[in-house]
Amino acid sequence: MTAREKKIIIAAVVVVVCVPLVFAGVMVGAAVVGYRSAMRAGYEAATIQNLKTIEAIEAQYFITHNRTFGTLDQLIKEQELSRKFSGHPAVADGYVFTLSLAPQPNGSSSYRITADPEPGLSGAHHFYVDSNDNRIRVNPDHQAGPNDPFN
Repeated sequence: MTAREKKIIIAAVVVVVCVPLVFAGVMVGAAVVGYRSAMRAGYEAATIQNLKTIEAIEAQYFITHNRTFGTLDQLIKEQELSRKFSGHPAVADGYVFTLSLAPQPNGSSSYRITADPEPGLSGAHHFYVDSNDNRIRVNPDHQAGPNDPFN
């Protein structure tokens, strides 16, 4: 066998071995990107549902507690809200939830809730809802507020 034939055989073996490895690497990379995207969408969907649940529980609490809203701890204590919202800060489904209460001049109260993604671990969007406007607002760059577009 000549040196030229040996080089051709070695080149053929390299191609036969390397092409499938490169293809497998590309497929794994695409799968990782798809997995992360699916997880982010799942965290965001769960967070939107969590905000809707908290809104509904706050409405019940408002009716039964002399026109005042409750903190997350009070809602948990009343056994209306899941214990996954306990802790300071409250972290659920990859998002940090902050509920703030404000007394009103008429003796009642109002609330606002923000849900911000845990850095690098969950969704990409920030959410906001308050007792004045039950629409969930969203901001892709920073903590959402009452002037952001609604979801």
